[in-house]
Amino acid sequence: MPWTISSSLDDFRARAGGFLAAHPAENTVLLTITDRLAARGPHYYGDGVPVFGWWSAEPDGPVAGAFLRTPPFTPRLGLMPESAAAELAAELAGSGALTGVAGGAPAALAFGAAWAGATGATSTVRTNERLYRLGELADPPRPPSGRSRLAGADDRELLIRWFAEFADEVDIRIPNLATVVDDRTAAGQLHLWEDGGRPVAVAGASAVIAGMSRIGPVYTPGDARGRGYASGVTAAASAAALARGAAEVLLYTDLANPTSNSIYQQIGYRPVEDCVELAFGD
Repeated sequence: MPWTISSSLDDFRARAGGFLAAHPAENTVLLTITDRLAARGPHYYGDGVPVFGWWSAEPDGPVAGAFLRTPPFTPRLGLMPESAAAELAAELAGSGALTGVAGGAPAALAFGAAWAGATGATSTVRTNERLYRLGELADPPRPPSGRSRLAGADDRELLIRWFAEFADEVDIRIPNLATVVDDRTAAGQLHLWEDGGRPVAVAGASAVIAGMSRIGPVYTPGDARGRGYASGVTAAASAAALARGAAEVLLYTDLANPTSNSIYQQIGYRPVEDCVELAFGD
């Protein structure tokens, strides 16, 4: 059955919402994006009109794949078979150029190969990531000095600066950065680690959606690294997510950063799947 493509968030949630919720780890990004669009409106991520899609193996069959795109960002693939990803690339090839795609590695790579075949574009790996799920939360093996606390309104300027530094460091764009900081602070989602009364690291824990909460960003400014603050604040944010009722606590790491992949496993995170972001060129 071909993909169903829609610009209606309501239709997407009505048709694919159950599928997203049934696989909250693999669909974590789609769940959080749709939640924010529902709360903040369709142009939260940019001026373009969001696009949503769902796929079934048979007519009138259950949804078994989903994706979304919030321009100017590239499509984000949720859980889907590789064959569905290739079909999606062929479906989108006639609707305009894309600069890339992101999602679980098998699906994203299948999409990239089909996109290259349909358009003649090149497809290269921009980022390799790993999705982790929290097993049993453990204290950091070398607990850092200091303590965690929730961020408050007085931390706004610091958090805006840190979010911007984080975005520059990992080469991502955070739209409406100040609004994101304000919203997440007001919702009690941002956790600071303090040492000697000075904030030295931050970790976010997203709202619990379909039993899932995702940790991020995790950021320690350069002059405070190497002291275990990231482990401490991540453990604190993870504990807060569990206390809010999350059945699954997730986070992404860049596979090019062996330090982060090690410290998260030390506090109880276990691999779920590898993910990839592809860039398309001429």
